[in-house]
Amino acid sequence: MTTSGTPAPTQRWCLALDLTDDPTLIAEYCRLHEQIWPEIAVSIREAGIVNMEIWRTGNRLTMVMETDARFDAAAKAVADAANPKVAEWETLMWRFQQPLPWAADGQKWVPMVRVFDLHSQP
Repeated sequence: MTTSGTPAPTQRWCLALDLTDDPTLIAEYCRLHEQIWPEIAVSIREAGIVNMEIWRTGNRLTMVMETDARFDAAAKAVADAANPKVAEWETLMWRFQQPLPWAADGQKWVPMVRVFDLHSQP
C-alpha cells in the first residue's frame, strides 16, 4: 500500500523455460511445486514478488510474476546466489529444466514479449 492507502503499482513479468521432455521428470517437477520449500517462498516474497504462477503445456513452462516496487531482478539474482537453500533448490530444479534454444549461456527463465493486449484495442 502507498501512504495514501491505495495499492502500490505492480508489474507483470512473463518468462518461459522448457523442462526435459520426460514424463517422469515432468511429473516430479510438478509434484515438487505442489508445496515448495518454505525458504524458497520466503525468498520470493522478500524480493518484492507478490504473486507467482507457473503454467505448463507439454514440456514448456510459463511463469507469470506480479512484482511491487521493491523488486529488482539483478538484486534477486545476487541474493539467490548468496542463499545456500535457494542455491540447493536451483541445483535441484536444473535436473528437470533445460534452457530455451535462444537463451543466453546460463540463463534459465527467458523473459517473454507481449504481442497482444486487449486493453489497447478499440
